[in-house]
Amino acid sequence: MIAFVSGPVAALAPDSAVVEVGGIGMAVQCTPNTLSGLRVGEQTRIATSLVVREDSLTLYGFADDDERQTFELLQTASGVGPRLAQAMLAVHSPDTLRLAVANGDEKTLTAVPGIGKKGAQKLLLELKDRLGAPVGTNRAGVGAAVTSGWRDQLHAALIGLGYATREADEALDAVAPQAEAALADGTQPQVPKLLKAALQTLNRAR
Repeated sequence: MIAFVSGPVAALAPDSAVVEVGGIGMAVQCTPNTLSGLRVGEQTRIATSLVVREDSLTLYGFADDDERQTFELLQTASGVGPRLAQAMLAVHSPDTLRLAVANGDEKTLTAVPGIGKKGAQKLLLELKDRLGAPVGTNRAGVGAAVTSGWRDQLHAALIGLGYATREADEALDAVAPQAEAALADGTQPQVPKLLKAALQTLNRAR
């Protein structure tokens, strides 16, 4: 198992980073929250989990060991693969997920793209004794900020990808109606989807 990678950030993309390790570029699939803290050329240490398939080896990266452990525990539930587990951590922090499972909170889980009401009910049953109790820290996880801070998350992610502040601000204005529409419908703005839309806007502007 590759527990972490450490080295300078060689490149950033909307859903991944390349970290140079011993002269080798390691591609790591990351959430927007993790990517927002990375800068090309700067040293980083990313907690990782290697997912082995018959036709692929994929390295998933996380801001810390707690996220990595939660990622691996989520996959012990039937029907949860690495992509869905990563999507859950893109929307919610580990502690938010633990709290949701502890409280039987379906709404929190259905905020994740790909999880419907029945799927959420099934996950609540299967994960109840696996994720553990909320640790009660005040870490600024994605889940805690999705409702009120999607702008801050998205802005940080765009800056982390190398865009200028002005470009990031313009992209935020462009996707704001999409986020506001979600809020009007009583759902949380999905930062990964907003990031994708913002990047499309920026690519057209160039």
